[in-house]
Amino acid sequence: MRPWILAEQTHEFIRQHQWQVAVLPFGATEPHNLHMPYATDNYQVELMGQRACEKAYAAGAKVLLLPTIPFGVNTNHFKVPGGLACSLTPTTLLAMLTDLVDSMERQGVHKMVLLNGHGGNELKPLTRQLHHRTKVFLCVCDWFRMAADQFPKIFKQPGEHADEVESSLGLAYFRDLMRPELADDGAAKPSRFEAINKGWVSITRPWHLVSKNTGIGDPSAATPEKGQKIMEVVVDRLAGFLKELADAKMDDAFPY
Repeated sequence: MRPWILAEQTHEFIRQHQWQVAVLPFGATEPHNLHMPYATDNYQVELMGQRACEKAYAAGAKVLLLPTIPFGVNTNHFKVPGGLACSLTPTTLLAMLTDLVDSMERQGVHKMVLLNGHGGNELKPLTRQLHHRTKVFLCVCDWFRMAADQFPKIFKQPGEHADEVESSLGLAYFRDLMRPELADDGAAKPSRFEAINKGWVSITRPWHLVSKNTGIGDPSAATPEKGQKIMEVVVDRLAGFLKELADAKMDDAFPY
């Protein structure tokens, strides 16, 4: 049993500790090109949470990993041919988060890290919704943003979805579920609007129009070694933050 993972622990153990930080992973169940499992986001974010919490716990932080929420916001995936995305709406995700935050607050946990592994889960607006209604400190970590500065150093051509980055993580940590020989090149169709292509205007992309088989980014250069390298970056950075957060006193100036 790993003491930093709530699902593996007994009540006898849990009740002996005052937990300083709860980490709640958010994933998704959706297609990832033709070669990756539907639970890719869940596998990735849960493993990152496990390893980061382990490292922070070993450093003395009373940090606890909560079970992963396996469904995300995929309202733009419903027209993918043959797809079976399991989608929540943002309001449903908010309702779930509201109840879980309330659960933590009532039981004495006042710091929560929302560890996100799916681009469609825009969690920061949800923390704003709860900011004035709870005493729990909420922060969001999108793992792909935490490590984005290292992508050009590790990967030949990082993309966005089922790309070289995610495929490398898959080859490193759930190789038995990968079928790299089935992957297409992850080509993305540009919009007819230049402002959207340049990022000046943002939309919810109809996934069946932007990508042939749901991948965005060429996965052909993926290797397990690259996956291990980016995992190390995420774990080191997240574990360091978790230790700092656990040690920080929640005074009137917190988090400043």
